[in-house]
Amino acid sequence: MDLFDKLTILADSAKYDAACTSSGIDRGSSPGKIGNAVACGICHSFAADGRCISLLKVLLSNSCMYDCQYCVNRRSNDTPRATFTPRELADLTMQFYRRNYIEGLFLSSGILKNPDYTCEKMIETLRILREEYGFAGYIHAKAIPGADSALILRLGQLADRMSVNIELPSQKSLALLAPDKSKTAILRPMGLITGKIQQTQTEMVRYRHVPRFAPAGQSTQMIVGATADTDYRILTLSEALYKKYGLRRVFYSAYVPVSDNPLLPALQTKPPLLREHRLYQADWLLRYYGFSAREILDEEHQSLHPYLDPKCNWAINHMDLFPVEVNRASREMLLRVPGIGVNSVNRILAARRHSALDFAALKKIGVVLKRAQYFILCRGKAAEGVSITPDSVLRALVSERSRQMAFSGQYEQMSLWQEQITREDVVQCLSGQI
Repeated sequence: MDLFDKLTILADSAKYDAACTSSGIDRGSSPGKIGNAVACGICHSFAADGRCISLLKVLLSNSCMYDCQYCVNRRSNDTPRATFTPRELADLTMQFYRRNYIEGLFLSSGILKNPDYTCEKMIETLRILREEYGFAGYIHAKAIPGADSALILRLGQLADRMSVNIELPSQKSLALLAPDKSKTAILRPMGLITGKIQQTQTEMVRYRHVPRFAPAGQSTQMIVGATADTDYRILTLSEALYKKYGLRRVFYSAYVPVSDNPLLPALQTKPPLLREHRLYQADWLLRYYGFSAREILDEEHQSLHPYLDPKCNWAINHMDLFPVEVNRASREMLLRVPGIGVNSVNRILAARRHSALDFAALKKIGVVLKRAQYFILCRGKAAEGVSITPDSVLRALVSERSRQMAFSGQYEQMSLWQEQITREDVVQCLSGQI
């Protein structure tokens, strides 16, 4: 098999991994080396399904000893198999970089023979890139659960970011669809990486030339829609991972049916892309807006609203806290106003020290007034013509969403959505049930 055939197979096998992002570190180029990994140095493009990609995303091998039912590379699947040698993949990466096709590498692999053997091959690939070719660009490497701790630590010394995919949110789901994996085997390397990152950061305070270990941190990925796990379960797990392991990101991947299995959604089922989008919005609230998972969802409401983003949905459910006076509200409360983002909050806090803000000033600052005006007051007054009641707020959001759907040509979906949200959500909102 020639190199092009291998690339075709192994790049296609890696397309279901969503964990591609910018580097997050600021290492520049230096004499005698090639590439850099500055925070904005990785260009972004978009795949056909809308995912943002910026790296050569490829597997070392798609041969795998595991039989995870949701995975296209499972051992029971009849698919063409290929494996790069470390030298082949290193040479390919350098050739692509010199042609300006890529600005970094995302490397993962199926489990060849055993986890240790696979990890050794990945380490050799990165060693050739870093030490022989002097490649200083961004590298994201997938840690192999079950590999020896020494191998995982060596991999982290060569990579900028590491990740260990949880894949499924519960041990029950793993036992059902990925019997070769376990929660313990996945969390052990995650804890090891976190501990080493923290140790390195502590040592860097005292010593100048401490070898950096995964300086861009670690991330993980969860598959959405392959099992019956709820949004509440997923968000609760994500919150725990952020707190315990200090992850940079949790990526959510809408399940794309790849096998005809009674344990999985049918092959004709469309990927739940809207649900994935809502989870990313909720994840943003956890990371930057001071929300907890229990504020967004709870035991009685375990699914994110399909028609309202999580922040708007929370605000409508807590209309007793609104409207807030922009010129006096705390930072924490401003962050909870729909239409006001983190940057806008910082600008508001800086600007109101000098003078009281009005709606025109908020628009210049960057506040999305068509949404925020239903939840705020300026100088004690609401926006002209705006009535701040649960009914008017929800109907205004319905109207805004309808315009978005009409603009994109989704007329049939728009009429169904309007009928459902006006019949159910407005009634529930007015009765205090939503």
